[in-house]
Amino acid sequence: MDTFGIMTLNENSELEYFTEIAIQAVAQGMICCRFIPSNINPFSHRITGYVFDPTTNQWKQDIFPIPNVIYDRCFYGEDVHSKQCISIVTWLKERQDIFFLGYGLPNKFELYNVLKLSNLHPYLPPTKIISDSNMVMKELTLQERLVLKPINGSQGNGIFYLELKGPSIGVKTFNRNQHIHKSFSDEKKFSTWIDLLLSKKGYLVQPYLELINERMEPFDIRILLQKEFDGNWAERGRGIRSGHPDGILSNLSAGGHISSFEKWRENLSPKLIGFIETEISDLLLKIPSILEEAFLPLFELGIDIGVSRNGSIWILDINSKPGRKVSLTTNPEIKDVLNKAPILYSKTLTSSVNNERKRYNAKTLSY
Repeated sequence: MDTFGIMTLNENSELEYFTEIAIQAVAQGMICCRFIPSNINPFSHRITGYVFDPTTNQWKQDIFPIPNVIYDRCFYGEDVHSKQCISIVTWLKERQDIFFLGYGLPNKFELYNVLKLSNLHPYLPPTKIISDSNMVMKELTLQERLVLKPINGSQGNGIFYLELKGPSIGVKTFNRNQHIHKSFSDEKKFSTWIDLLLSKKGYLVQPYLELINERMEPFDIRILLQKEFDGNWAERGRGIRSGHPDGILSNLSAGGHISSFEKWRENLSPKLIGFIETEISDLLLKIPSILEEAFLPLFELGIDIGVSRNGSIWILDINSKPGRKVSLTTNPEIKDVLNKAPILYSKTLTSSVNNERKRYNAKTLSY
């Protein structure tokens, strides 16, 4: 009997979603468990975690073998526990007796470099690794407005907006549920601050794109893709994420709100919306195949698309561990499909036809 394992860094994360998945697993004749990578015993290879009990629809703590199918929902930070778990997950992904629903994507710069060499390069904001204040000031002098993003960032954390205002430099960011504004009166003070920031983690720099709606809110289009049971990609939903008028992010974690794509398109001319939808459809067709050609197989993708006022289309971010809130808010009827999808695809992975999956896709492991 196949065992479907859900892997997280926090045993309390996404519990409602995981319980729904477990119910679907039982219906398909599978055992479902959830665990933290660091709870794998390095000697016995047994895990202390939770197994779903179908008689009570509850999770019970137990000790069990490593499951043969794993759904990776780990979100790594810079902390010691994250680094410990990354090494364990690397070991798991190298095992030929384990199937991962998706093997993840690399950091933002590696991803950018792959997409830059494809026919998607016109849709990418120019991106560079930034190492010190001199590089930042050079770019700021040229562009006047910039965005700094952590190379390994997610959920909008650690993003900074920089603006050159004569002799002073303005900074905006979002941290701990607060929109923070700073202003540096001269370049020396700014350089001291930015060098300290860059010493803590790697950052990318991009020109600021004015992607705002009629209410002057930053916004983007979030699209959720998943694989069907047959391995073909399907769009599950799309919606608009909008941020605060004075903010720089549309991310829900930064206080953004959700609206429907259909409502947003009502304000556009038929010609413009026709162009935008054609462009997006083309991107959704190309992105998964380009990524799976370069990296290990994937199961789901959250794709963030920016649209400027003149209709220019930008690929802002691609996430291999997306949330489902936008799709469920704009199309709640999709909930059952989303809950079933991981189990149905896992059944395909473990079939004899797909047992060579990793051998033919032996590329660099990614997160």
